[in-house]
Parts: sequence; structure tokens; C-alpha cells
Amino acid sequence: MNASAPSADTLRAALAAALDGLPPRQAAQAVERLIANYRGATPTDAPVLRDRSDVAAYAAYRMPATFEAVSSALYALADAAPDWAPTTHTDIGGGTGAASWAVAETWEGAARTTVLDWAEPALAIGRELARGVFEAEWRRERIGGALKLADTDLVTVSYVLNELTEADRTALVTEAARAAQAVVIVEAGTPDGYERIIAARTRLVEAGFTVAAPCPHSGACPIVPGTDWCHFAARVSRSSLHRQVKGGSLAYEDEKYSYVAATRFPVTPVAARITRRPQIRKGQVLLDLCGPDGLGRETVTKRHGPLYKQARDAGWGDPWPPEDGRDED
Repeated sequence: MNASAPSADTLRAALAAALDGLPPRQAAQAVERLIANYRGATPTDAPVLRDRSDVAAYAAYRMPATFEAVSSALYALADAAPDWAPTTHTDIGGGTGAASWAVAETWEGAARTTVLDWAEPALAIGRELARGVFEAEWRRERIGGALKLADTDLVTVSYVLNELTEADRTALVTEAARAAQAVVIVEAGTPDGYERIIAARTRLVEAGFTVAAPCPHSGACPIVPGTDWCHFAARVSRSSLHRQVKGGSLAYEDEKYSYVAATRFPVTPVAARITRRPQIRKGQVLLDLCGPDGLGRETVTKRHGPLYKQARDAGWGDPWPPEDGRDED
């Protein structure tokens, strides 16, 4: 029995304990440099997280947001395959383990997790944070096209593809598809992040996978390249470090992310998915949807009865029409 159940609150408590004493100015400077790196291009042989200060800043600043984004993607997979649960999990480029925390929360710690990363300081803090919460093996590996994986039920790749060359991205996704029964890839919710997700999605489908989420089908994305991008948002509580670096007074922010979840086993994708924040007008709700026939807009009015209330309560990224199961923020 784990001493603590994996959750956003448990993660925050572990971060507070592990990072106590780090000078705020030092953390803020490291965060600012990391932001610049993540917005730029980093060659495959240069890990973004270089030392203890970098790892501490990353953990405090990015882990809660990564956890929420990956959790949303994993719950979408779980909704599409409610009778499936991974018994083994490999977290590629997992660093301090945010995606592994999300897997442990989604399936209540059922999976035996292996975290692979090229930064030993990140693995060290990840091991420390997870102690007493979930079991995992933390192993140093060079993340790139030469990586070879043991067979596993689930592979997660979160916020990693942007650090790789195009050739290494393709090779890594191909290897994940070879080794896993399910693959979940999460990237930043930017046009570039979306393009990386679409390339990975295409490769997974070519390898025989079925798209479980967010798409309602495994066909080509209906978005015309260069005109828009598919992304979603996860609500994240802001820490004092967030406020110091970004300014502002809100107690939360929205983490924008793009993702694909695909499997080698049967799944039931949603009928359609809400692709933008619902627009609530007087007596009606406008829903932008992606469905089997492509992109469209549905207007739900009071005349639709109970469906109208459900539309008012619906959120960006939710299935439509609503399904039984987990309520989403």
C-alpha cells in the first residue's frame, strides 16, 4: 500500500519538501533560461536540464503543469478503453517524473514504471519525489533515435519531441510503436507542437495503431495545415515561483497542450470532441466540434432541454455529446 496516493496535491507537497531552501532568485533565473531553451531549438546531444539548479527550477515550475496536461490525455485514453489498464509503463524522457505521476494517478499505481532520461540530476529528484507514493525504476538513457525499448504496455512521451531532431523524433516514435500496446505523446499547445503531434500521429497510424484520443477517428486531421492547430488547456494552480517569473495576480493559469493517444487494441473514441472554449450566449451555447465528418459548429439552445444545461457545463476538450464517467474541469 502506498503511503500517499498520487495526485496534484501530493505532488505539490513533495515538491515543497524537496525544494525547500532553494533561493527564489536562483530558481527564477533558471526558469527564465529554461523558457528560452524550450522556445528555441536544442540539439539531440544537449540535455536541456543541465544541473541541480535547472532540475529544481523545472520541478517547481513545470511539473504541476506537465502533470495536469498528461493526466488529461491519459484520462481521455482511459475513457476510450475503460476495461484496459497498463501493468508496465515506460516514460521516455520522463525527467523528474511528471508523466509517471499522472499514470500512477490514472490507474491507481497499477503499472510498473520505468523512467528514462539523459539527465541524472533530474532522475535523482524524480526518485526522491516519488518515494512513498509509487514504485519506479529511474534509469539514465540517451533519448534519441538510437534508443531501444523493452516491450511494455504503455509508453508516454511528454514535452520531449521538441528537444529532438526530426530524424530522431521519427525514430523514437517508431520505436515506441514497436514496443508498446499504447502510446501517449504530449507536446506544447503551439502550432509547432501540434505539427509534431500530427507527425507522430501519422507515424503511429502507419504502424497499425488506432487513435483513441483526442480525435474521433484515425483518419487525416481535418485542419488545413497552416490555418489552425488542435490544442487544449489544463487548469493549473500557480505557485509563488510562477507569479515571480510571469507576474500577474491570478491564482491559476491554463497549460496549453496538444496530444495523441493511440493503441494496438480496440478502443471506442468519442463521437465528437469540443475543440474550443464553448461560447455561452443568451439562451444558447456555441460548440466548436471535431467529429467523424470533420470540423463543425453546433448550437445548443434552451429548446434542447437537459442537453442545454450539459452544454453550459461542458468544457474545452470534453466529448460531445456528454458521456458517463469522469467529470472534467
